Amino acid sequence: MSEVPVRVGQSVRFSKTVGESDVYLFAGITGDLSPNHVNEQVMAASSYGRRIAHGALLVGFMSTCSTRMIEAAPPTPDATAVSLGYDRIRFLAPVFIGDTLNLTYTIAEIDPARRRSRAKIEVTNQHGTLVAVAEHILKWVPNVRTS
Repeated sequence: MSEVPVRVGQSVRFSKTVGESDVYLFAGITGDLSPNHVNEQVMAASSYGRRIAHGALLVGFMSTCSTRMIEAAPPTPDATAVSLGYDRIRFLAPVFIGDTLNLTYTIAEIDPARRRSRAKIEVTNQHGTLVAVAEHILKWVPNVRTS
């Protein structure tokens, strides 16, 4: 089986402006209709002053980055890349509807014996404020061969 097809320091980026529809569609799909996300009146009285996006929506944007990393890697006919999950996810500042998020996904380490890579993810808003961080693990699993 070939080596892990990414290298330490390799990076991909993704940017997205969080729209009203993003928040409402995510709320509908997940059933998370917390006033934090869908009730402007309630949130106007909070210290945030307005609605905030779901943290799990940001994790979805992080997933976009891992997909972009897989797409940027050379093809591996004997393996398929899959996500093993996210560690150390932290939401550091609120994300508001209308914020533009800039995500950077950078390979931080490689474990060739286990066919895994670990990446650091940083999410900043349009002001350069770090709003979320995480680590992500990719694994290249062997393809089943049929004769």
